[in-house]
Amino acid sequence: MKQSVLSSEEADKFRRLGIGSVIELSLIAPASFEDRRLSTHLTHNASCVIDATVEKVVRTPKTLKITFFAHTLEETIEGIIFHPKPYMIHQFTQGERGFYSAKAVLEQGRWQVIHPLKISAVGSIVPIYKTPLRADVMRRTVEKYMKPEILMEEGIPEPLARELCAIHFPTLVSPLNERQLHALKFAELFDYMRRLSLKRRFHPTRYRAAGDVKRWIQTLPFTLTEDQLRAIESVQKDLNGGSAARRMIMGDVGSGKTMVILASAVMMHPYRSILMAPTTILAAQLYEEAQKFLPGLNIALVTNATKKGSLEGFDFIIGTHALLHRDLPEAGLVMVDEQHRFGTAQRHALSKLTDNDTPPHFLQFSATPIPRTQAMIDSAHIDVSLIVQTPYTKNIATQIIRKPDFSRLLEHIRSEIAQEHQVLIVYPLVEQSESINYQSIDEARGFWESKFENVYVTHGRDKEKESVLLEFRTQGSILLATTVVEVGISLPRLSTVIIVGAERLGLSTLHQLRGRVSRTGLQGYCYLYTNTAGKNERLESFSRCMSGFEIAALDLKFRRSGDLLEGRVQSGQKFRWVDTGEDEAVVKEVKVWLNKV
Repeated sequence: MKQSVLSSEEADKFRRLGIGSVIELSLIAPASFEDRRLSTHLTHNASCVIDATVEKVVRTPKTLKITFFAHTLEETIEGIIFHPKPYMIHQFTQGERGFYSAKAVLEQGRWQVIHPLKISAVGSIVPIYKTPLRADVMRRTVEKYMKPEILMEEGIPEPLARELCAIHFPTLVSPLNERQLHALKFAELFDYMRRLSLKRRFHPTRYRAAGDVKRWIQTLPFTLTEDQLRAIESVQKDLNGGSAARRMIMGDVGSGKTMVILASAVMMHPYRSILMAPTTILAAQLYEEAQKFLPGLNIALVTNATKKGSLEGFDFIIGTHALLHRDLPEAGLVMVDEQHRFGTAQRHALSKLTDNDTPPHFLQFSATPIPRTQAMIDSAHIDVSLIVQTPYTKNIATQIIRKPDFSRLLEHIRSEIAQEHQVLIVYPLVEQSESINYQSIDEARGFWESKFENVYVTHGRDKEKESVLLEFRTQGSILLATTVVEVGISLPRLSTVIIVGAERLGLSTLHQLRGRVSRTGLQGYCYLYTNTAGKNERLESFSRCMSGFEIAALDLKFRRSGDLLEGRVQSGQKFRWVDTGEDEAVVKEVKVWLNKV
């Protein structure tokens, strides 16, 4: 498999097209076609090509009328051009024979050809492209590179290479068929995943897992799920390999990623492990869990409030981004929890801070599921483990509500508080806004504080955010917040979440917020409050689905996805032909082929 070498002139054309390879050129399918084969008959309101001699030319103030004798049709036809430009007149010389393309129209039993255009070549179907290149330049570029042997040299299987070429040089004018669409999807994924795999780097490491994880698992007071065990097994293979691990572990809300983190620290021992979490609350929760389940390890918690001092004596160091400002001792394993909350530079900085002569293993954890197909694609660049199962079944009733349902909602809140359960109300903004038709936290807090006791308020801007959440955890009844509570904090007594303006949020964010309730098996309730009238397909689909991975696919359906190569993860559809919510079978096919070439 080799990449075609382009001349500087050809490379410039590719740059103007926004592509970097012949495979990407093959993905620019024609927008339409012009059939330049000689017409054996005419069809009303359809294009035609005639071989004709100009018998007469008549110019009027607003038209140019040409009388043709069409040799292949053996009849006289009138051509007409409305508002002709001077250069058009020179195309039609009396007594001259040529090929003409036009639209045929049947008027009162007589054929006319509208706006005839003299053409130099006939006998083919000409593709029409919508690109920055001039039409003839684009066609010549396609003719030069769209050959099965060139696409095969680039790595495309022969049958699919031929299908791709047939898209650009068809024998019939017709829409894309299933074989051609499959070829486009395969080529697009192949090119993307191959480039991802080329970005991957393997660095030798001397750190090898030595801890007895099976024995540790047997000491746990509960049984791990099959997905947790599979993830641990994959991590163990990574940590025993000769190259530094690079793995992403994605788990649904409440799927038990923490136990995979702790298992990884057990396996890495006696080498040190370091874990970075996005908030002090989450770091403290992970520290508590580690203290409980890893009694044999010496564990440190590092936050901005922690006193500076040597961390040499600790087996497992857990902290926030404060770790980036400390002298960290040598570690064999670096982990980042809720990795999407940190920038790429922060994640890289952590792995480089440790005093190592070889790179440590690196694991990233995320509670933001992505579609299975996207995970398979990303695995060309980084190993991916999915934890889909949860240790217990969450029982959360999800309901769309509107203003008439408010009195019933108040009754539900009173009932839950009477059972010492907690309620979270998420508002779309902190202060009043004329552009958003919902109350802000500042506008709403007076109502809730007058009706209920132990009402706490926090949003992303307040410095006391984490202390408010910690106090609410033990003493609060109602928490008013923005999406600051989307990820991280565990609230065991939280049974109800009410999301105001739910239609404004992505489905993955809604799922994260819903995941705050029923953490310990309580009956949970999620109310999606909206002022919009009528049916809302997005919210109704969300309310029927509990799997984060299925919701990620739904979110993709409604918002479309981004990409790893160019970093446009937040918006915009990366793929022209591939649907990452639907095309799992094609991804599997490409992965198998990539291993062969």
